[in-house]
Amino acid sequence: MSKWTDIRDNTVKTFKVDTVTEELKNKVTQKVIDEVIPPIEEVTDNFAEQIKAQAPSESGWCRIRDGIVLPLLLQGCVAAFKFVLVHSLSSATANTTATA
Repeated sequence: MSKWTDIRDNTVKTFKVDTVTEELKNKVTQKVIDEVIPPIEEVTDNFAEQIKAQAPSESGWCRIRDGIVLPLLLQGCVAAFKFVLVHSLSSATANTTATA
């Protein structure tokens, strides 16, 4: 077997979870919000900034695409994803607190 297959198989074995609890889901969600979203936001903002800067040199539909559509689409998707995660985490925390 290849080295990659060994690494993959060991990783799968290491992270195999028998029971997924609400606490585990909340921890994973919080890690995604804290550690995954910020670099994605940074890359998206940088890309959007660059294409907005190129928009004036474009003409017609390409100018609209670069100046408005792509930046709005990319940044909007990232913001919506973050919004859903943050609100799902806060509602899950509220439900856990209410039942305790």
